[in-house]
This record gives sequence, C-alpha cells and structure tokens, in this order.
Amino acid sequence: MKGFQLTFITQQNKQHAGKPVAEWLLQEARQLGIQGATVLAASEGYGRHGQLHAARFIELADQPVEIVLAVTLDEAERLFASLAAQRLDLFYIKTPIEFGWCSERSANRT
Repeated sequence: MKGFQLTFITQQNKQHAGKPVAEWLLQEARQLGIQGATVLAASEGYGRHGQLHAARFIELADQPVEIVLAVTLDEAERLFASLAAQRLDLFYIKTPIEFGWCSERSANRT
C-alpha cells in the first residue's frame, strides 16, 4: 500500500482534553479507524524555541515522545481534519511510504 508515515512529536507532560497528548492522539486515531500506532519515548531533544526537553532521573514529565502511524491518504486527511477541529498545536512529519505485511508481499510474488 502507498501512504504516509506520520510522526507527531510532543512531550510527556503536554495535555489535551484532560489527557496526555500521546494518549489522546492514540484514541483519536483508533476512533478514526487507523489500524495501528506506536508511541516512542526519547531521552532528549529540543523544539522550535530551542528549549531542551529531556528525561531526567527523577522527573520524566518533560520527556520527548513520538507517536508514529502508517496511514493511507484518506486516513491522513481525516486525522488532520480532526486535529484542526480540535485546534491541537502539534508538530508533525509527513513522509511518503509504502507499507504492508511481509507475508502478503511474499504471497504476491510469483
């Protein structure tokens, strides 16, 4: 399948609608019928304002988090429409990809 890898980057302590942004985004993607997402925690990074965000020994609240999805064009459009309706300020990366399952690819070879 052709589609996009969407990577959203936020911090563990960022909230939307009373939930961590990563949790909210996972639930929203699921409600929109997107078949999977992965949340990855990073050790540190910095954002558009140059402020360092990092997981520290005692405090993990400022830890950078990535939410990664492989989606079709239609799924991407529905997700971005939902984000716009929610007025969620969230950095993203949108990369064209081909995705599927290895078992299907193997079965389609002759």
